[in-house]
Amino acid sequence: MGPVNRTDRTGRNPAGANLLAVRSHNTALVLDLLRGAGAEGISRLELAERTGLTPQAVSKITARLREDGFAAEAGRRASTGGKPRTVLRLVPEAGHAVGVHLDRDELRVVLLDLNGTVVGERRGDTGLGGGAETVLALVADEVTALVTEVLGGEGLADAGTLLGVGVALPGPLDHVGGVLHRVTGFPEWEGFALRDALAGRLGVPVVVDKDTNAAALGLAAGGERGSFAYLHLSTGLGAGLVIGGSVHRGARTGAGEFGHQVIQLDGPRCECGDRGCLEALCLAAVGRGETGEAARVLGVGAGNLAGLLDIDRVLLGGRTVAAAPGEYVEGVAGILAARARREGVLGDAVPVRLAPGGERVVAVGAGQLLLAPVFGRAGS
Repeated sequence: MGPVNRTDRTGRNPAGANLLAVRSHNTALVLDLLRGAGAEGISRLELAERTGLTPQAVSKITARLREDGFAAEAGRRASTGGKPRTVLRLVPEAGHAVGVHLDRDELRVVLLDLNGTVVGERRGDTGLGGGAETVLALVADEVTALVTEVLGGEGLADAGTLLGVGVALPGPLDHVGGVLHRVTGFPEWEGFALRDALAGRLGVPVVVDKDTNAAALGLAAGGERGSFAYLHLSTGLGAGLVIGGSVHRGARTGAGEFGHQVIQLDGPRCECGDRGCLEALCLAAVGRGETGEAARVLGVGAGNLAGLLDIDRVLLGGRTVAAAPGEYVEGVAGILAARARREGVLGDAVPVRLAPGGERVVAVGAGQLLLAPVFGRAGS
């Protein structure tokens, strides 16, 4: 996503456009350290030491960031010799990103500041089943309403700190082109250029990704380290994979179709057209009210994934998991532990826990599709 050239009513470049324009590897390093330092701030000398940049380069970068409003003084700190050092901090309200979670049956929109903190939220009860034109209009209306409600002005054109909008929804889809493939249960969306259609309505940059990838990105940007799988169980079942700190999307951006691994050759028909898919078996158990069985099926799939990728941990999320979190964590962990014992795996079994963020995890991750690259995070 390249620089955006827009001006506000005063004729100046909006802050959000400036942040995109100054984004570079070195600037991202400095911004990430400023964000990590929090309100206490960090000195230019520390920035130089931690980034490996020269003090002169750091001074130029921080001067530009201060000029554009993204960094500010946070006081002074005593030094070992000479005059006290000025410390700098990130200005969280200098930039914002919208995250949209477009599910099969509902819509959630959040507004994030540069720290990734949710500063506004709206929800709707129309999902993919509403049809393209209806859904696009609803998303545009909800995004515009949220931004103007929190940031003021009369529309997105007045929101000078807005970097853009990230949209996360069930896959498969083309992350690079922002084009949907055949979403299970909603074939009418196949081939729809969601990114371009929504960007045309909103007039700001739009990024589109799978719900599970967005959630995984948000979790990595929020502090989850190493390699992990985020398993999302709601109206469908999918996985977001982070390998070595980076979201793994695959050569055709199709990685993570976790729910459509076949585990029963003569099993029930899945909406994808195959038989015995993990998603079909798991959702059938959920529909019967058999939470323990659903957790067991989910655990079998998680075990296959852990055995294939040797990941550090499994994180669980989604509305269905949120309805019985303890049962799902315990059930999946039990299957992974039993598998580890059978295989004689060195060390403990792959740990399982709830993903932080609750039901916002996908929407927040969608916002991180815009924020994470600014800070050079999560290989996005």
